[in-house]
Amino acid sequence: MSTVQSVDRALDVLEALADRGGEAGLSEIAARTGLPYGTIHRLLRSLLARGYVRQESDRRYALGSALVRLGGTAERMVGVWAQPYLEKMVALSGETANLAIMEGDFVIYLAQAASPRRLRMFAEVGRRVLPHSTAVGKVLLADRPDAAAVLARTGLPRRTDHTVTTVEDMLAELDAVRERGYAVDLGEEELGVHCLAVPVRDGGRVVASMSISGPADRIDALDRDRLAQDMREIAGEFGAELGPGR
Repeated sequence: MSTVQSVDRALDVLEALADRGGEAGLSEIAARTGLPYGTIHRLLRSLLARGYVRQESDRRYALGSALVRLGGTAERMVGVWAQPYLEKMVALSGETANLAIMEGDFVIYLAQAASPRRLRMFAEVGRRVLPHSTAVGKVLLADRPDAAAVLARTGLPRRTDHTVTTVEDMLAELDAVRERGYAVDLGEEELGVHCLAVPVRDGGRVVASMSISGPADRIDALDRDRLAQDMREIAGEFGAELGPGR
C-alpha cells in the first residue's frame, strides 16, 4: 500500500513524543525517528500550528491538546469494536470481560461485557487505577521498557494484604507475565475477586489488555493455562482488526 511520506514522518514524530512519555527534545525525536533535524523542524511547525504539538518554556516539545479530542473519540470507538470479542470471552469463561489501556502511568477501563450470572464483578468503564494491583495493568506494564520508572513514579500502594508492594517483586512478576503470556490478580486489587488478563497486540506492540474477572472460587476452578490460551486467540483476532490497513 502506497503512503504519503510527509504524513508518515509527521506520525513518526508524534509517536516518538508518545514513546518518550509525551515530551521530548529535538535530539531525542531525531534519535527515535532517524529523521534529519531540518525535516523535524518543518514537521513540528505544522503540528504546532494545528495544536497537535506544543513547545514548552524549556524549548522541549510535547503532545498538544488537539489530540485530546481525537484520542477520546478513538477510545470510544475501540471500546465499540471490542464488544463482540469481550462477549466471546464471557461465553468462554462465564465471567465478566474487560478491555483496558494504559494512559500515562494509569490503567483505564474502556469497555466491558457482563457475566450472565447473578453474582458478577464490575469494573466501571472509565475507571482509572494504578497498574501494579490489576491483571490488566501487569500485562500492560510487562510490555513497557520503562516499567521500573513507572512503578517508581506511582509507588505500589497496598490495596489488600495480597498486593505486591515492592518494585523488585513487581519486576519479577512482570518477568513471569512475559514468560507465560498472561497475568493474574489474585485478590490484589479487591479481596475475593480474581482476574486473568492477556495482551492485545497491534503488530508487535501491546496496545491493550483483555481480562475476565469474577469471584475467587469460580476463577480458581477454571483451567488457567487453557483459559489464557483461548483468551489469547480472541485477543489476537481483536488485535488483527486494530492493525494497520484495516
